[in-house]
Amino acid sequence: MAQSSTNISKRLKSLEKHLAEEHPDNPVLAKAVHSFRKLDHVAQNIGLLDRNESYATYVTWWPMIAVLGTFSAGKSTFINSYLGLHLQRTGNQAVDDKFTVICYSSHDEVKTLPGVALDADPRFPFYQISRSIAEISEAGPQRIDAYIQLKTCPSEKIRGKILIDSPGFDADSQRNATLRLTQHIIDLSDLVLVFFDARHPEPGAMKDTLEYLVAGTINRADANKFVYILNQMDVTAKEDNPEEVVSAWQRSLAQAGLFAGKFYRIYNPEAATPIEDPLIRERYENKREEDMAELNTRMQQIEVERSYRIAGMLEQTAETIGNQVIHKLTGMLQNWKKRVILFDSILFSTLLILSGVAFWLTDSWNLLKIFAENIMACETSSLVGLGIIAGVMGYIHFTIRSKVADNMIKKLPAEFGHDHTACKQYTQAFIKSTAAYRPMFLQKPAGWNNSNQNILAQVKSEANDYIQSLNDQFTNPSGHKVEVAAEEQPAAESVTIPEAKAEQA
Repeated sequence: MAQSSTNISKRLKSLEKHLAEEHPDNPVLAKAVHSFRKLDHVAQNIGLLDRNESYATYVTWWPMIAVLGTFSAGKSTFINSYLGLHLQRTGNQAVDDKFTVICYSSHDEVKTLPGVALDADPRFPFYQISRSIAEISEAGPQRIDAYIQLKTCPSEKIRGKILIDSPGFDADSQRNATLRLTQHIIDLSDLVLVFFDARHPEPGAMKDTLEYLVAGTINRADANKFVYILNQMDVTAKEDNPEEVVSAWQRSLAQAGLFAGKFYRIYNPEAATPIEDPLIRERYENKREEDMAELNTRMQQIEVERSYRIAGMLEQTAETIGNQVIHKLTGMLQNWKKRVILFDSILFSTLLILSGVAFWLTDSWNLLKIFAENIMACETSSLVGLGIIAGVMGYIHFTIRSKVADNMIKKLPAEFGHDHTACKQYTQAFIKSTAAYRPMFLQKPAGWNNSNQNILAQVKSEANDYIQSLNDQFTNPSGHKVEVAAEEQPAAESVTIPEAKAEQA
């Protein structure tokens, strides 16, 4: 455990150093690492995190775009077109069953690296993901290369960003590991592009997929980061009915519970079905160019949004721990205590009644009087007997405590659904708060004290300071001339770490 704690500390120091070197004009990112350390201290005391874990590894330190969607939705074709390279295999059937993390490299050729290159680096979105895979994969952590891979390419479009291409989504047949990784990606991404195949607009045709990719996003605080894309719209040109296709998909989304959101209508001109009518072709091309321009703008904006996202996560995490997590753990502890006391009362009352009946039937009440007198006289055998009785009662009590806690923990996965991380954290914290060495009369969860409350308050204050600092860089409410605008900063600044890691691997 000490070695693991040292490893995560070294990695965070390395991350902080690189961020300071690569972004000298934006010290917020390096400072944020220090604030994450404070959050880690509180979370580890409560039991939410292990000593070898950090909230800093729950975010990606580079702007991240996730590309999700159904099979044959044209995700890989879109990525290749966006990058200007033939990077991903394409086809109507599933051609790749791995999550592919794509980042920039100065090398002229494309390189494909194994999943371990991502698992060991906290700057990428799959840091230590092998532990999660090991929990649900019989083959264990060595199977990580079957789920994820890293590709590097020289496209300037990806410089300073991370792009993730997901395997075609089929909710009926996907393994649990793929679902968990999908949720992990969604949580970390700054922008989520959800692709649908315009050739299959029938309502209900993709029911399970829609429920997973769409229904789970409706009540999210960051729901605005989801973009829905109807790809391969060229196939509708023959009937010239794009509005009907969009309406069909809107009905499908409505069935999944989503009544808002815009569809972008695009297609790849190089792979498109020829549109013979020049008027229809012009109208389709204009619409495609308009929507592609909006998509490109959204994809460029995440470079600014990334810093705000990290500062916002600091404040949100501190707020969640101080209010939501502690409130729920306190409620769970109260429920646990009530149930333990109830079962203790029932069991010990039953034992007391049975003992009384036994003494009454055997007319042995005088034995209790003799036993009490021997204890008062410190008679050894009676004291040993009293110790045995106390030990048996203690064993029964702590067995009840453990059984009740285990029963409550078993119900957590159903409560949290796909949020495996939250389920794991609450489980760890609850186990720590109900440990045998903690007296039951303690009202607060383990690790929750004035010192840690003050630390959370400091983190929230620091997060607000970071946001104000970012505002000074990226906004100009006073109207005074800004010497270096955000968009004028050299694009190469945010490149070196993913590139260097890829070259090193």
